[in-house]
Amino acid sequence: MSRKIQIVEVGPRDGLQNETVLLEIEQKIEFIDRLRAAGARRIETVSFVNPRRVPQMAGAEEIMAARPPEGDFSPIGLVLNARGWERAVATGCAEANVVVCATDGFGVRNQGASTAEQMAALAAIAARRKAEGGPALSVTLSVAFGCPFDGEVSLDQVTALAGDAARLGVAEIALADTIGVADPWTVRERIAAVRKVAPDTTLRMHFHDTRNTGLANAFAAVEAGVDVLDASCGGLGGCPFAPDATGNIGTEDLVYMLERAGFETGYDLDALIATAQWMAGLLGKPPAASVSRAGGFPKV
Repeated sequence: MSRKIQIVEVGPRDGLQNETVLLEIEQKIEFIDRLRAAGARRIETVSFVNPRRVPQMAGAEEIMAARPPEGDFSPIGLVLNARGWERAVATGCAEANVVVCATDGFGVRNQGASTAEQMAALAAIAARRKAEGGPALSVTLSVAFGCPFDGEVSLDQVTALAGDAARLGVAEIALADTIGVADPWTVRERIAAVRKVAPDTTLRMHFHDTRNTGLANAFAAVEAGVDVLDASCGGLGGCPFAPDATGNIGTEDLVYMLERAGFETGYDLDALIATAQWMAGLLGKPPAASVSRAGGFPKV
């Protein structure tokens, strides 16, 4: 196969936001540099949230000043509201990823706002970008497969939000299985439904491996024609506002699976494994990703 699958590396943001060890800014910058050397081009590098609520995300401005966009390196900043958008613009982020929670239960706990309030914030940001310019705009629909507080999330809830985002001119929509409850069949169904309401919008998928279905869901997404997937080096990740949520699918696990099948990712598997093991040393725990424990194949 010659099909290219783009893997968006989310380790420096989603990967670190739930860790008890608080890294120094220089260590976060080195993590980004190691990921770039391993082949990552789109990297979710920072989160423009209040560091008092999420201290792991402190230092966003310093990180962006040290690693601004250059060449094909596209740093992504997570944005929740107008203040976050203004910080993303001021720091020169290449991309701003706005998060909208599919449920009020998660939205109030995670962002202090209902789903309707978050969509209003997205609309205001999209209008400002159209009038003033700014980073490329994407949206992640979190808890798009299930919510730890409100339970099941219906297909209609997800398609309504995706359709509204597409009408606002958002270039890319990510469906996030924030707490790792999705299955491959539901993944295929939701991809097909979102394509109907947002046919001209790039679709990206974001899977957590809480219940050991992350790679199966990634496989289903690729089979359904999705070419953009999030992953986190070492399988780091989780959400401080989602009980029992664990890490994203490991970048090295996803790269191994795809390249073993003949897809192109542009990543260096050995460099990813070395980066995951280096980060594990900083955090004081082994990588969650299987390939960083077992290694690639065949052994050289």
